[in-house]
Amino acid sequence: MSLPPVEPDTKDWTWVLARPCPECGFVAADVSANGLADAIRENAASWATALGGPEVASRPEPGVWSPLEYACHVRDVHRIFEERVRLMLEQDTPRFANWDQDETAVAGRYAEQEPEAVAAQLAAAAGAVADRYAGVPDGAWGRRGNRSDGSEFTVESLGRYHLHDVVHHVHDVGRVAKAATVAAYDASAEAYRDGTVTMPAAVGDLVSRFVARVPAGSRVLEIGSGPGRDAATLESLGLSVRRTDVAPGFVALLTAAGHRADVLDPLTDDLADPGRGGAAYDGVWASACLLHVARADLPVVLRRLAGATRSGGTLHVSLKEGDGEAWSTHGNVAAPRLFVYWREQPLREVLEEAGWSVDEVTRNDGLRGDNWLEVLATHEVLATHEVLATRRDA
Repeated sequence: MSLPPVEPDTKDWTWVLARPCPECGFVAADVSANGLADAIRENAASWATALGGPEVASRPEPGVWSPLEYACHVRDVHRIFEERVRLMLEQDTPRFANWDQDETAVAGRYAEQEPEAVAAQLAAAAGAVADRYAGVPDGAWGRRGNRSDGSEFTVESLGRYHLHDVVHHVHDVGRVAKAATVAAYDASAEAYRDGTVTMPAAVGDLVSRFVARVPAGSRVLEIGSGPGRDAATLESLGLSVRRTDVAPGFVALLTAAGHRADVLDPLTDDLADPGRGGAAYDGVWASACLLHVARADLPVVLRRLAGATRSGGTLHVSLKEGDGEAWSTHGNVAAPRLFVYWREQPLREVLEEAGWSVDEVTRNDGLRGDNWLEVLATHEVLATHEVLATRRDA
């Protein structure tokens, strides 16, 4: 059965060279010419993960490409831009042939291609164009070329335009991955509740240390409350907890148990406390939940949490230690979930940049041989970036 056509993208995206993209957060000015090659290679690694996800050929909506179709497009974008950069280096102000991405998708039967083959082809195409950027002589970044519609680029601006395209499409498929992970928790909410009743000793120790850092009766925002085990323990020790989760299935369980709980995405939703007229929280408890947040989005989430927390407030966050990201099916959740892994130093850096002073990072062994990075941090007092981030998010 043929799929319905995707609405052609006729927008002129050259404006992303002058201002940030509000959808994916790409800022062209942040990318140096010499950093293009590494950025292209890093982006390609994300596609290998995306193509290993569940139902990779399924469209989220009839007129929206599936992750597989997006990956085919990105593969072909790399090939097109490798050719364009080559022409700019070899010729004086070449005019590029028109490329219709929508016609290419139909003619190439993107939806029918094999994910494993596409992953290999995309990696090869990304490697080739990354090598092309890496080989640009220092004095050649200003060489020019013209698109068929008359838009003029330098090698450097073309590279930034190219990078935005593939970064933006990781954002597009990231929404699919996020929805799949939330759906996995929704489908297994009761099984997850029943399988996590007992709090591990290491988590109990973290709870005690967190409670010792905040005044009695403090108001805490919990991100990723799940079935509510941690919130119940925090409240038994004298704190007031706002329960939230991005998965409606968990919120339904909490509500059925008699608790007030909110469906809340810390990346996009209003974090203000409805129970206290929007007053700042004394602390944030985010145990084993932000490991599902896309790497590029975690700094945004951490800034938003800082903006909702009083100066001197405490944060607990735990993430799995490792590199990259991966789909995993294990434990009490039957369907695949996407996990993003972090190393200590990069995690410290994004926390500090977001307005959190890292007090300690400890390691705990997981139930399946994995390692956890357990962080306790303090919201810095009146940091300049705190004010700016709050304004941006207002």
